[in-house]
Amino acid sequence: MLSVKDIVEINKDFSNGNLINKSSLEFALSSARKSKDWVTQLAYLVRSIALDHVFEEGNKRTAVAVMLAYVEAHKKGYDINKLEKLTIRIITKQISDIAKIRRLIKDGIW
Repeated sequence: MLSVKDIVEINKDFSNGNLINKSSLEFALSSARKSKDWVTQLAYLVRSIALDHVFEEGNKRTAVAVMLAYVEAHKKGYDINKLEKLTIRIITKQISDIAKIRRLIKDGIW
C-alpha cells in the first residue's frame, strides 16, 4: 500500500506536492488498511484525492497516477481512457460511495 509520502511524490510529477488536506489522505489510508481488497483500498484513495482535493494542484492527475500504480502493482490490464473518465465522473457527479467508486474502477481494469 502507498504511504502519504509516496502519494506526495506522485503529485510532484504534476505539481508542487503541497498537501492542503493531509487529514483526509491519512483517513483514506487508515480506512483502506482495513480492507484486504486492493480495489477497495484504491477506491478510498481515489475518493480522498479527487473529491477532497488533498493537494494544492494536480488532484485529478494524481488520482489517475495512483490508480495506475495500484493496477500495475497487481499486474492488471487497464484502459487509461476509462480511468481518466471515471476520475472526472467522480468529481463532476460528486460520487463519494466507496462501493460505487470500486465498481467504476473495476470497469476500467481486467
